[in-house]
Amino acid sequence: MRKLLKSIALFSHIARRSSPSFSSLRDASFNPIIIPNKFVSIPFQRKFSSRQQKIAEKSHLEEAFESAETTEEMLKAFSDMEVAFNEKELGLASLKIGLKLDRDGEDPEKALSFANRALRAFDNDNKPSLPFAMTLQLMGSVNYGLNRFSDSLGYLNRANRVLGWLENEGVSADDVRPVLHAVQLELANVKTAMGRREEALENLRKCLEIKEMTFEEDSKELGKGNRDLAEAYAAVLSFKEALPYCLKALDIHTKCLGTNSVEVAHDRKLLGIVYCGLEEHEKALEQNVLAQRILKNWNLNSDLLRAEVDAANMMIALGRYDEAVGALRNIVYQTEEDSETRALVLISMAKALCNQEKFADCKRCLETSLGVLDKREQVAPVEVAEAYSEISMLYETMNEFETAISLLKRALALLEKLPQEQHSEGNVSARIGWLLLLTGKVKQAIPYLESAAERLKDSFGPKHFGVGYIYNNLGAAYLELDRPQSAAQMFAVAKDIMEVSLGPHHADTIEACQNLSKAYGETGSYALAVEFQQQVIDAWESHGASAEEELREALRLLEQLKSKARGASANEIPLRALPLPNNKPAASSKKNNKPAASNISQPDIPLRQSRKV
Repeated sequence: MRKLLKSIALFSHIARRSSPSFSSLRDASFNPIIIPNKFVSIPFQRKFSSRQQKIAEKSHLEEAFESAETTEEMLKAFSDMEVAFNEKELGLASLKIGLKLDRDGEDPEKALSFANRALRAFDNDNKPSLPFAMTLQLMGSVNYGLNRFSDSLGYLNRANRVLGWLENEGVSADDVRPVLHAVQLELANVKTAMGRREEALENLRKCLEIKEMTFEEDSKELGKGNRDLAEAYAAVLSFKEALPYCLKALDIHTKCLGTNSVEVAHDRKLLGIVYCGLEEHEKALEQNVLAQRILKNWNLNSDLLRAEVDAANMMIALGRYDEAVGALRNIVYQTEEDSETRALVLISMAKALCNQEKFADCKRCLETSLGVLDKREQVAPVEVAEAYSEISMLYETMNEFETAISLLKRALALLEKLPQEQHSEGNVSARIGWLLLLTGKVKQAIPYLESAAERLKDSFGPKHFGVGYIYNNLGAAYLELDRPQSAAQMFAVAKDIMEVSLGPHHADTIEACQNLSKAYGETGSYALAVEFQQQVIDAWESHGASAEEELREALRLLEQLKSKARGASANEIPLRALPLPNNKPAASSKKNNKPAASNISQPDIPLRQSRKV
């Protein structure tokens, strides 16, 4: 029974399914000893009858089912068993077929029907069992595949509780852990699809803990578990948290597989992405070059092409535009004419040309790319939406705001049809709202910003810095509409979030505080306005000589508020709407003695984490 239960547990989605953001988990197998499609015989509980003929018949039917390997053979053997066995006796067989169908992924409704039969067989027992927990995990997995995320979450949470009870009752950890790993992994997938990415991270951490208790210290599986967690952190832009797990994965895979393994190449590619997120582009390019060498040695041309494009983007980030354009021109000839890859290469080339202010050449690249992407909307909606978003940023850089907004709306229309892309939908809505606000269409901006705030709170957590920027922009919109009380509420939320995520002395946190002071001044609450303006002054003073200009302006505004409080007229205090940052800003980003708020480019929270990093 023990070997059977392990086989069935591992036959579940550990090896098959991954979420949109944790895509490299697709090929994860918890126990490499288990060979797919090879089933350990299932010991059925027999109901002995006085007639030996019936006993022999049941035994024959059991053996036929246990020896079946293909789905068709299993279904035929199960059909024969239905005549001789009752529903309770068919529980394990139903579970086994359900797992096989779910793994194949071709008929989820049929998989669900067998999972339901197994659930009915085990759910009536007075005492929870391991097969019952495995059935609940199967129910969660099948419902996830059918996009019934709430149902899936309910079954998986119940499976988690049953497994906890079994552990407390003394059931062997060797039996429980494989099933628990499958449940935790599926919980991460479901929560990611529901936009609850912060919670999903906790489940992935538990997956890694289980592997650490199961495998040797330097095993390949532990290396992959560390990389999976690093990918998950990178997906929510937590690059600092991703870095140690990525380095650990690289260390383990180098020790157990050597420096030239494909796993090491994937680790280095991810490490390059993490370093880019940390704005350490030289280190990122170094890792990318090392990854390219390995991919070339293994003739992995598709992965190599992607890595070359990534390298060109890193060159652009470093300001090496001519070098990037030259590399991309060589790459474009390796792609098919109407392929998605060619479109992405042209977008990168347009980015380099835009930075060189060669706008005519930039637009030609973008128009060609859009012609390709338009044909791919139904085939790869997420990838096309991401490309539309990136192209929109380039049009925005060229001050063609209407074109940028139009492209973002096309991206949003694609993402709204995909429930698992809620975080992407929120990001695009935020950018549309920002651009509408920037172009004076304030009333149109508000619903997009409100929608973005809710979706990104669910996806990245209520204290994520990106959510703070959206609330700041909502405050700016309400103030523009002469709703200072609503504006003050939004600015207060923005300030609280930024103080947690960026720190109280970050330039953008200070600007949010400045906006809050302005809003309270508009409501006539001068005491509060003065209090927050004093906080602005204190924060700029902490920057020293580099913020002298900002400090002088803050002191001037404080005197205006005090004068206004005494009934004198005052000039209007400038208000700043803050676009979302490209990445999590540094503690006190400043350039040319201007606050970071004025230097941040358009929002660029990734629409999705690449399925292969």
